[in-house]
Amino acid sequence: MATFVIRRLIASFFVLLAATYIMYVLTALSGDPLEDLRASTAPNAAQLIERRIDLLHLDVPPYLRYFIWLGGVSKCVIGQCDLGYNVQGQPVIALLENALGQTLQLVTTAAILAIIIGVIVGIVTALRQYSGFDYGVTFIAFLFFSLPIFWVAVLLKQYIAIGFNDFLRNPDIPPIVIVIAAILSGVVWAAVAGGNWRRRGIVFGVATAVTAGILFYMSATDWFLTPGLGIVLITLTGIAAAVGITAVSTGLKNRRSLYASLTVVALGVALYYPLQFIFGRMTMPLFLGLAVVTILVGGVIGWFWGGNDRWQVARTAALVAVIMGGLIAIDEYMSYWEAYSNSSRVRGRPIATIGSVTPNLGGNFWVQGVDSFTHLLLPTIALILVSVASYTRYTRSSMLEVMNQDYIRTARAKGLTERTVIVRHAFRNALIPIATIVAFDVGAIVGGAVITERVFAWTGMGALFINGLDRVDPNPVMAFFLVTGALAIIFNLIADLVYAALDPRIRLS
Repeated sequence: MATFVIRRLIASFFVLLAATYIMYVLTALSGDPLEDLRASTAPNAAQLIERRIDLLHLDVPPYLRYFIWLGGVSKCVIGQCDLGYNVQGQPVIALLENALGQTLQLVTTAAILAIIIGVIVGIVTALRQYSGFDYGVTFIAFLFFSLPIFWVAVLLKQYIAIGFNDFLRNPDIPPIVIVIAAILSGVVWAAVAGGNWRRRGIVFGVATAVTAGILFYMSATDWFLTPGLGIVLITLTGIAAAVGITAVSTGLKNRRSLYASLTVVALGVALYYPLQFIFGRMTMPLFLGLAVVTILVGGVIGWFWGGNDRWQVARTAALVAVIMGGLIAIDEYMSYWEAYSNSSRVRGRPIATIGSVTPNLGGNFWVQGVDSFTHLLLPTIALILVSVASYTRYTRSSMLEVMNQDYIRTARAKGLTERTVIVRHAFRNALIPIATIVAFDVGAIVGGAVITERVFAWTGMGALFINGLDRVDPNPVMAFFLVTGALAIIFNLIADLVYAALDPRIRLS
């Protein structure tokens, strides 16, 4: 494997070298970086021109100037990266660090959620092939896949941001809206459940009643103004998550796994009130530390309950612990929603349409977290809607191909449960083509959010790239290209390694 990795890295290095050379020369020849100074009427315009020529080495032809830039990049090997300066005299490495942090903040959540949602929905549609749910998801997937991202962003601004902010002035849900939403929820859940008409009718009735009850409660209690989960809802959701994750991970017949998951839920409920004293002094390092401790505690509980299946039970309990910790953290964030929404900087319109932060907001860790959420909401939804469509279709196609293989029929003939056939045999092999798509998307998503960042005024990698092109400024453009190119290479290499992990027939040699 080491030989394979080294050979791929060497080949990728020369590919990246040729690509950066072509990109640098094309950018440098696309215009005049001194155009703004030549049109300037400032008395020191000549001195400014001379200074920019010296700073950017404009007296050197672009074909040779590239190697000056490459020499600065080569210093990254010793930890002293020099990506040059932009036309305004700012160090590009500082601009890149800020832009990369902003973009990663934007796209990381969107990428993770899109993969999880897309894969799950794709599996369900494959198992419900040619059903109403399958046709409905197919229609919606092609609809969002065909919509341009800037149009989706505009719709989100109009109906999610402006519409929801107006709704918060008087957050009463009309009865007709409750009825329609409840019926739609019932139809969707009945389609997902499948089975005979009796089963679908029961699921439809339960889902409709639960949805109507939840919406009526939210409207009657002004939940949208003072949201929260509370210990009762956290407990019920935690129990449901424990049962659901155990059913998928090990099966409900594995009682040790179920008991371990329920123990994690009980521990989370028991710590709900004591944690409130820690939350008042919360910082980011403490938050991350608590997250790590949560995973470890869940794994340890699963290990002690596990018996002969310790690793599987520990994995299941750790996942339940993450969900319980997330529910408690979300509840704490919600408790600060009213304070954030009514602050002088927000003034009752919390869903932001531009930017990444509210200027001069202030507040503690939780208020700042709510502010980040409100700014991330719209661009994240925009990226998810477009990405989920492709993941759903690829997952469905891959699962259908795998489910028709001989070894799946053999597994069923041996008497294995449907959960084991799908999770252990079909899903693992279906992930091989999905890993390719994920590797390409994750590697390109840092550069692929340019339009989204532009629409939502997000000063990330997209702004760095666009501003560099507008000003005929090769160094910021090359910083963008270097990062996206390196990510593409790294994630394609990871995809090759994942192939070998998923399919034992594949050898990296």
